[in-house]
Amino acid sequence: MPIVPEVPAHGGNQDDDRGAARMPGGPLFRDEAPRQQPYDPSQPQQPQQPQSYDPARPPQAHPQPHPQSYDRPQSHPQPHPHPQPYEAPQPRPYDTPRTPPAHGSAPQNPEPMPDAPQPAPAPQAPQKKSAGRDLGAAIGVGLGLGVVIVASLFVVKAVFVGVIAVAVVVGLWELTSRLQERKDIRAPLVPLAVGGAAMVVAGYVRDAEGAWVAMALTALAVLVWRMTQPPEGYLKDVTAGVFAAFYVPFLATFVAMLLTAHDGPYRVLTFLILTVVSDTGAYAVGWRFGRHKLAPRISPGKTREGLLGAVAFAMVAGALCMQFLIDDGAWWQGLLLGLAVAASATLGDLGESMIKRDLGIKDMGTLLPGHGGIMDRLDSLLPTAPVVWLLMVLFVGST
Repeated sequence: MPIVPEVPAHGGNQDDDRGAARMPGGPLFRDEAPRQQPYDPSQPQQPQQPQSYDPARPPQAHPQPHPQSYDRPQSHPQPHPHPQPYEAPQPRPYDTPRTPPAHGSAPQNPEPMPDAPQPAPAPQAPQKKSAGRDLGAAIGVGLGLGVVIVASLFVVKAVFVGVIAVAVVVGLWELTSRLQERKDIRAPLVPLAVGGAAMVVAGYVRDAEGAWVAMALTALAVLVWRMTQPPEGYLKDVTAGVFAAFYVPFLATFVAMLLTAHDGPYRVLTFLILTVVSDTGAYAVGWRFGRHKLAPRISPGKTREGLLGAVAFAMVAGALCMQFLIDDGAWWQGLLLGLAVAASATLGDLGESMIKRDLGIKDMGTLLPGHGGIMDRLDSLLPTAPVVWLLMVLFVGST
């Protein structure tokens, strides 16, 4: 069988004979590509029929196009799209119209550059110092407590002793609650509350001897009461209980002992006035002139200037109180008393701040708006009470 070339030689006329014997539009040989008809825009285009699958035909690679000769019609060209009229680009909403710069002038850029220096912000007025608490609520609660204390102090002494006992019980409840919440220390509250109230009454009735006996019995009650619970943590619980019994009710007993003298109400009033004036002087002077921290790791708000203000205010108040309120008192004794009160009140405040920092809390409670809890008001009073009692005994006696 003769070999029929797939592509005629240049100038050949083989396509004329072969085209007469084949079907119109179909290939003569199986591997011959179909002939493409010239493109006629007037004739409708027929959709391309899919080729049927022939299992006997081996799979062929994608057929390569035959080289086109001069007499083979080329594939019909694609119609050139109609030219569209030119449309000027529309400005975007955020585009800024620009005008060309005049000849010889520098180009202007109305938009600020990203790295252009921005105008410096207007200086703000310095903020005023704040006390960190609701000052109005603190003053109102303080005045209310003062009225209750003074009224009970000068009407019936026993009523004032009851006020001290109630304050002691609430303070013990706040302290033991915070110890349990923050350190998982379970100091027994029941023997502490009963023994603390008894301690205050014993100090008023039997003076210092009664206070020491009640303190010993309270510590023993704490040891026994804790034995009813599992032994885990026994040592830390009873240690915290004895500390709480000494820190709150035993120190408060000296206030009741001040009341036993014939001018007892005025001695207690002097004690309260000096402590409050010392705290007020420290706050006022430290807030206005405080620059140097007194103990930044314990109480960042306290300053050395505030301590000097506490000493000055307390010494002046002590001189006036000893001269006009205490029988047989002298002004120079008041100066010494005021100096001692300023020192003990500051140490007492720092001591409770140390406890609260160890516990990770700001206040011992929330019972008194603007003040915190009862213990937050007793912090400077408790260590000051034995100091005032001792100096009063030395200066004017115990009766």
